[in-house]
Amino acid sequence: MLDKTHYANGQIVYELKSNYLIFFYKNGTIKAEGPYCHGLMDGKWTFYRENGQLWQIGHFQQGKKHGSWIRYNRNQEIEYNEMLEHDRVIKK
Repeated sequence: MLDKTHYANGQIVYELKSNYLIFFYKNGTIKAEGPYCHGLMDGKWTFYRENGQLWQIGHFQQGKKHGSWIRYNRNQEIEYNEMLEHDRVIKK
């Protein structure tokens, strides 16, 4: 997951501070951010579109989608709201 460190334009791909990981688009805006423990996404993660607009908020447990996942459309209206357990949808 953390193999590539820089885009061709020199922009960093990610920044890891303690147990918090931030991914960037090649234009420098934040792509995703959240807790990163023992090499896995864990806890609440927030994802953004390339223009900086909120795209989705979801939870991971040891690298798998687990818990609430909410995705927003470009008008910032909820597109869907699901509950997952170990990468599987249990409730829409």
